[in-house]
Amino acid sequence: MQIHNLKRTHKNKKDRLVGRGGKHAKTSGRGGKGQTARAGNKRRPELRDIIKKLPKNRGYRFKSVRRALVLSKEKLASPGEKFSDIRKRLGIKGKKIKIR
Repeated sequence: MQIHNLKRTHKNKKDRLVGRGGKHAKTSGRGGKGQTARAGNKRRPELRDIIKKLPKNRGYRFKSVRRALVLSKEKLASPGEKFSDIRKRLGIKGKKIKIR
């Protein structure tokens, strides 16, 4: 077996070049004239600019309203107990406490 006898399993596929003779003639499948016919034609979608101007579509969210934890007087052991001790005992983290 020699090199000139070898064949590829997949033939070489060449990229399609636009505007190099052959079919499609004048515009070569690019449509009409103007901005869309030029190289590097990538116009920005109109809607994108509108969306970027709206804060709610840009990822901004209002801070969630944290509701205070309402405790009854029966849950408190003594009226002189500190809030930090109540939090530790009941396992409350990062909430406001209201006593009713």
